[in-house]
Amino acid sequence: MQRVVVRRAGGIGRLLIEVGVEPVPQTNEVCVSVRAIGVNFADLVVRMGLYKSAREYVGWPITPGFEIAGAVDAVGSDVKNFHVGDRVLGVTRFGGYATRLCLPEAQLMPIPSGIEMSQAATFPVAFLTAWYAVEDLCKLRPGQRVLVHSAAGGVGGALVQLAKRRGAMVVGVVSAARKVSAARAHGADVVIDKSAEPLWPAADRAAPKGFHAVFDANGAETLKQGYRRLAPTGRLVIYGFHTMLARGSDRLNILKAALGWLRTPRFDPFDMTDKNCGVLAFNLSYLFDEISMFGEAMRDLLGSLERGELHCHDVTELPFTQVQKAHALLHSGDTIGRVVLVV
Repeated sequence: MQRVVVRRAGGIGRLLIEVGVEPVPQTNEVCVSVRAIGVNFADLVVRMGLYKSAREYVGWPITPGFEIAGAVDAVGSDVKNFHVGDRVLGVTRFGGYATRLCLPEAQLMPIPSGIEMSQAATFPVAFLTAWYAVEDLCKLRPGQRVLVHSAAGGVGGALVQLAKRRGAMVVGVVSAARKVSAARAHGADVVIDKSAEPLWPAADRAAPKGFHAVFDANGAETLKQGYRRLAPTGRLVIYGFHTMLARGSDRLNILKAALGWLRTPRFDPFDMTDKNCGVLAFNLSYLFDEISMFGEAMRDLLGSLERGELHCHDVTELPFTQVQKAHALLHSGDTIGRVVLVV
């Protein structure tokens, strides 16, 4: 078994492939021969030593990775729903960058027919994040207006699709002209290319009465203006702070991060009460304590995927041995869709 190990915080050079001990399934576990591994922006933050839950749950050294797909090669004595040879996708609380894993049965789901391993491996994190935001936190209704940042990316694209499934009017924001078509393919009604026109005047034209939900992983760059454009009962949903990191750099720029922290708005509960709107935030790694939600969400999402209501087509594949290149791609900010490591 091989795995990627990060022994201390730093750049992509800290990602080292090492030989590990072959895991043996416990009574409730399923062992998976991993074929594909989703690469997420959160993995970059873990490698840089900035992910709080990684320090709490694992520490150093750490193997990044939150999602995998593969074939079952062994099962524990209490496992009821999986058998050797089954194609499965799964979520991990770190540790996913490995060629073989044993996971609790509750963290795995069968891969629908017609879905490739590389697609399946990049489905859970993006769509679980979007599902929790759209279905659990916002409970969007038909006709409501939604603004989605990074609408051509993994989570952004999933947010657009799930908001459209709810019948919302979706305004997607992208950072380059070549990403516009991807946002439209996800279902965005309006796409704003902020490299070609000012973002907020365009958002005001698209939704003069404001938004019922704004989904934002940018951080200080857009949070304040997004909050100002909430309609009554609207929610600003925060799931990351990407602009605190220097685009194109694999190392932490302490000055940029500090300035980002200082510029991050502090929201006033009195103001929220007067506006009848709210601010919500979450980190998917803390939701493992609510593992029953994983089953509920994935049954819903995979059912929609099988029926063709959702898609996960935009996948860039790289060999497992090119994990450093995968992280460099995400640091560049130039990717569309998802990046996957193929074993």
